[in-house]
Amino acid sequence: QVFDDQGKDVTPRPLFQPDPSSVAPKQGKILAASDYSGVTGSGFLSTISRSYASTESLADDVAEPSPRRDTSAGITDVRVRREEVKEQLTNEELDRRVDIYLTETETIWIFDMPSVVMSVEAEDAGKVLERNKIYVDVCKNRVGNERFVERMMQTLNGAPKNKEVQCDKIVTEDKGIMVTSWDLYDSFNELEIEPTSKAEGRRVTIVSSNISLISKEHDQTSSSIYGRESTTSSVMETALLAKIHEEREDHSEAILKSEKFQQDLFFMERILMENVFQPKLAVYRQLPVLIEPVATSNTGDKAAAAEEADLEKEEHEQEEREEEEQKDVFIAPSVLSNLSKAPEEFVPPSLELLWSYTCDLTSGRSVSSMAWNKLNPDLLAVGYGEFDFKEQKNGLVCCWTLKNPMWPERVFHCEHGVTAVDFSMVSPNLLAVGMYNGMVAIYNVQSRNNAALLDSSESLDKHIGPVWQLKWVEQDRGTTGDDKGEILISISADGRITKWFIRKGLGCSDLMKIKRTVGEKKKTTGEKERKSEALISRQAPGMCFDFHPKDTNFYLAGTEEGLIHKCSCSYNEQFIETYRGHKGPVYKIAWNPFSTDMFLSCSADWSIILWHQESQKPILTFSSTTAVIHDIVWSPKSVFIFVAVNESRIEIWDLSISILDPLVTRLATPKVKFTTVLFAKNTDCLLIGDSKGQVSVFELQNLGASQSNKVGGARRRAG
Repeated sequence: QVFDDQGKDVTPRPLFQPDPSSVAPKQGKILAASDYSGVTGSGFLSTISRSYASTESLADDVAEPSPRRDTSAGITDVRVRREEVKEQLTNEELDRRVDIYLTETETIWIFDMPSVVMSVEAEDAGKVLERNKIYVDVCKNRVGNERFVERMMQTLNGAPKNKEVQCDKIVTEDKGIMVTSWDLYDSFNELEIEPTSKAEGRRVTIVSSNISLISKEHDQTSSSIYGRESTTSSVMETALLAKIHEEREDHSEAILKSEKFQQDLFFMERILMENVFQPKLAVYRQLPVLIEPVATSNTGDKAAAAEEADLEKEEHEQEEREEEEQKDVFIAPSVLSNLSKAPEEFVPPSLELLWSYTCDLTSGRSVSSMAWNKLNPDLLAVGYGEFDFKEQKNGLVCCWTLKNPMWPERVFHCEHGVTAVDFSMVSPNLLAVGMYNGMVAIYNVQSRNNAALLDSSESLDKHIGPVWQLKWVEQDRGTTGDDKGEILISISADGRITKWFIRKGLGCSDLMKIKRTVGEKKKTTGEKERKSEALISRQAPGMCFDFHPKDTNFYLAGTEEGLIHKCSCSYNEQFIETYRGHKGPVYKIAWNPFSTDMFLSCSADWSIILWHQESQKPILTFSSTTAVIHDIVWSPKSVFIFVAVNESRIEIWDLSISILDPLVTRLATPKVKFTTVLFAKNTDCLLIGDSKGQVSVFELQNLGASQSNKVGGARRRAG
């Protein structure tokens, strides 16, 4: 029996419990304990041999009922059977040599769980820390991203380990100083009295020291008292000066942080900027440049002469800089040959740099888009973001004004690169911003709060690709056309053209899903039909769009396939027309503001194509350089003039003079790429954005509007 600590019987019991009422079968002679209880030696073995001699009699033997049943019979039976097996072996079998080979089987791994803990002193600790950092970044970016799927699993945590480190004993030290009651009394009383000057403090110290020297001749005790008074006065002087200095600092800091002082600095800064940029701002607004008269007198003739010399020197340096800038401006020979009939009337056009919108915040960032405010023509919104996936970083939106070209009026920081911006027409204070991660946000430029007013982060149908362009468009709400409403349209790399509306947030619905189209290929004779290749995605990435200037129910959409689709807002099942001409992604489409049947398109295939909406074939193709054309824009004053920018230069075309070469070309500075272009409002100026974060403002000199800027003249020349 087995007992536990408390004395309870915990002896294991057999699982089989026989029924006492049942009749047990009669055991054979070899299983009965009475048959071999008193038998030993050869008698027992003979009994076994007799029982195994006749198997039939053993099987037919029926057990008689017995009053008791003992479980020891089974154990004895096992012993007897083992002895019987041993007796059956002969001597030859026992003497025979048996070879036994022990081999190792292959290891079967049922479960392998590597350790998740590594020492910081290990060789691969740096790689593990880098992977952990990447994982943390991935976890941060997964919020609101549809590309992540949550999955759960049960894991086992590794056993924790304790590590102890022995360090030096921390030694503490107590220091004190004895101060008498009169020192405290004099110090607190002197703090309330302000000394008139530092000289008085020095005079008190000198007098007290003299008194201490005189008292030395009389009594040593009095000398120590006066010496204590001189020390106390010097300590009080130092404390008073420190207190006065702190009060002055607090007062100056309060002045600098006051709202009135900041407002005064704001107006003073604008006045200084207008004084500095007055000549260039006058040129921008097409106003006469005012020259400040120099006052002369008999006593100041030499000073006036020196000032005149300095002015002449500055003018000479300015002329030299303009000449150097004009070296980068070229006029095509074909243009000069067309104008050779009247050389006395022709003045070569040029581009003169006025200033650049740039600051420390925008340095090193690429200008992705620009937009003028619809109400204030002096307010410019500029978006900064990278177009390449590998060079992505935080985005930036700056609102610049002519009143201060050195620093933006508003700055909005974005988590992702900015790809498109546009101001609202109905509410000019609302600025729509498209980002590289597919989010659309709306900012209020009147507010000092830099946070977005609305965004599409919580929208279920938000874009999952970069928003390459967005625009506020006015559309007719009723049948009469008098009631017009404004909607926000965006196009994304996910193949969707979406309109946005405000309903407890920013919601959207799709105007069109751009489906991929199979190219039309002519089969040669004897060529077998090939199976169409499987498409990775049914939707083609959208790159740009532009609504018709007169009928906003129709618009054009450029795709990454190089196709231009004409679509309608009334239905989104199919395209009205498809224009095939480009062999690369279409980066920009622009309707002509005067001849509304014509539009331009530029592409990554180095070409610019002029189209007519009623013809699917290109009218004219312009290709003057082997570089990607990033942006194009029509002149707001002429039907024949447009500007294009590629990575290396600016091109100004005038179709009334030449259709082979651009009229004016200006090269970019080394390691700088042009990205965007925009005409200024109500003036002959051009804005160019580049890859270094600068928005350069150029004056278009001697480039007047063409005389034939009517629709009829454009149609005759196009025909």
